[in-house]
Amino acid sequence: MKRIGLVSILIVALMGAPVAMTQAPAGAARVVAVKAGRVLDVRTGKYAANQIIWIEGERIKEIGDAAALESRLPKDARAVDLSSSTVLPGLIDCHTHLTMSPMSIGPAGLRMSYPRQALMGARNARVTLEAGFTTVRNVGGAGYADIALRDAINAGDVRGPRMQASGPPLSITGGHGDQNFLAPQWNAMTDGVADGVAGVTAKVRENIKFGADVIKFMATGGVLSEGDNPALAQYSEEEMKAIVDAAHGLGRKVAAHAHGALGIKFAVLAGVDSIEHGSFINDEDIRLMKEHGTYLVPTLYLSDWFMENYKALGLSEGIIAKARVVMPAARENVGHAFHEGVKAAFGTDAAVYPHGLNAHEFAVMVKLGLTPLQAIQSSTVNAADLLGWSDRVGTLEAGKFADLVAVDGDPLADVSLLENVKVVIKGGEIVKQ
Repeated sequence: MKRIGLVSILIVALMGAPVAMTQAPAGAARVVAVKAGRVLDVRTGKYAANQIIWIEGERIKEIGDAAALESRLPKDARAVDLSSSTVLPGLIDCHTHLTMSPMSIGPAGLRMSYPRQALMGARNARVTLEAGFTTVRNVGGAGYADIALRDAINAGDVRGPRMQASGPPLSITGGHGDQNFLAPQWNAMTDGVADGVAGVTAKVRENIKFGADVIKFMATGGVLSEGDNPALAQYSEEEMKAIVDAAHGLGRKVAAHAHGALGIKFAVLAGVDSIEHGSFINDEDIRLMKEHGTYLVPTLYLSDWFMENYKALGLSEGIIAKARVVMPAARENVGHAFHEGVKAAFGTDAAVYPHGLNAHEFAVMVKLGLTPLQAIQSSTVNAADLLGWSDRVGTLEAGKFADLVAVDGDPLADVSLLENVKVVIKGGEIVKQ
């Protein structure tokens, strides 16, 4: 009986073997075929009509004429019909604050714990992704909440864009990144505060120790802080150089918050990779940035939303007075920088206004002198270059992540179409349809 049972098991196993051989191997990459009415080459501004984007797993395998590729696709490929749409790469925002919101600006943020900021960030990450931004650089998160969010997205626990995260931005004592809303008896100091060459070097290393992909520091005062002047430099030239040297030496790029012209100059000469905001940028700054290849990350749309809604935020009259000076100056001076050919990478400062409205930045950039293609390039090829991720995002090409968005109409004729993307795909997965 035992022998008969063993023979039966062997027969069943052998009968099942041919079936198993014809099945896809366990863990095989899923195949998606996106049929696009037209695909925008963001480098050249040219469209290719009737294309198929062949996706295997997270990456693009091939892009080509639909008639030529259809017969070669696997039979089990999932079809996504975007034949009436314009498809372009997933958008990139180089200046976000996902773990913050307009209602946490100023003194209101004192009541928000780091865990609460991280959980709020999960919501903001989803909204940002659904708005078409499949990659972001988060430049400033208290308590390393943004790094926790990045790790949760990478682990698949939370839906959101690919992230580079900075952790707490470096600031001088009493500077834009310090806690200026409490009375002296509280002895409050923000976790990014560092002074002197030794202090800033140690803080850069600490941020990297706890997972920072990029280093952010405050080169000048800011608008949404008390008691500082956005036009004035804060860190010294030596301190800025120490920050950049420490970060670059450990393989991290550096972003400098800088409104004032002197702070911009010091930061560029120190070797930063990008100037954030650039509100009072002047001709000398522009010349230096072009010589050094430094990116400008303007954040322009926020002034529209802020000036319409600041009364609901409970901010002091001092902050409002600064906004009334800095925000109009930024538009004038950044427009001049665009005209002079400074390299621009797309950034929004989302959190000063609600997340998900990021794409409103495009229309302002065009209003200030960029062509629609240049504005789109700032959020694709340029942004990918600034992040050091040109090998994985920024264009639709074989081998890169299958991150793409689709819109109805022609964004080269009307860039505001990007404010309402129809479909978002990240890593071959449809996240909005």
